[in-house]
Amino acid sequence: MEKELVKQFIISSLAEDVGDGDHTSLSSIPQGTQGKARLLIKENGILAGVDLAKDIFATVDPELKLEIFIIDGTLVKVGDVALTVFGSVHSILKAERLVLNTMQRMSGIATVTNLVVKQLEGTSTKVLDTRKTTPGIRFLEKWAVLIGGGVNHRFGLYDMILIKDNHVDYAGGIKNAIVNAHNYLKQTGKNLQIEIETRNLDEVKQVIDVGGIDRIMLDNFSFENLRQAVKLINGQFVTEASGGITLENAHDYALCGVNYISMGALTHSVKSLDMSLKAM
Repeated sequence: MEKELVKQFIISSLAEDVGDGDHTSLSSIPQGTQGKARLLIKENGILAGVDLAKDIFATVDPELKLEIFIIDGTLVKVGDVALTVFGSVHSILKAERLVLNTMQRMSGIATVTNLVVKQLEGTSTKVLDTRKTTPGIRFLEKWAVLIGGGVNHRFGLYDMILIKDNHVDYAGGIKNAIVNAHNYLKQTGKNLQIEIETRNLDEVKQVIDVGGIDRIMLDNFSFENLRQAVKLINGQFVTEASGGITLENAHDYALCGVNYISMGALTHSVKSLDMSLKAM
């Protein structure tokens, strides 16, 4: 992840939480008190956010000393200790909630992503994330997908042309949308991949006839139609299945022969992995 993006996130998040001071800690614990805490895992899953936690603690107080026992991407179980931190108790408590909120969220996403990745073992299909993310922390959620073994799709509207159903309808059809996209790239001098969403086999055939794209999204296709679409495309374009894909049916979608499956559920409805920071 970009260091500057991480830095600004940490600064703004601490400002939101701390305001003009952690008055509970300041009022109840004498200044200068030193102590140690451990990050305790309370639920099985894939750990994510350790590298971010190191940056959070360092931002709050460069004098804090961390000992890392478990790195990002590791399978953890209840009772494991991911890290310990030693130093100013006021600093530890100031960092506590941001560390936990981010690590729990990221670990939940990494855990679900990894479960899907395991379902896809034995196939050549990979799982993509989407833009169905939490505003302001998309980069964290997509970072967690990578840690879980998934693949990042576009980060935003700026780094790829993805012509979806509404774009096709507003443009007056598939051919118009693709031609317009190429004209735009020529006029602006931008070098962006083009993906187009299709809703049925007829639209797939139209895209193949027009050409000029990099990837075809096959949205809400039945398994039979998905297999037919992959056969029609015949490796001319990268294929991505989307819509209604779950942990339970991910393998079945992969068996249809698509290059990717995309799942908004990796980020939009994941349960955080339980953990806590406990004084020692």
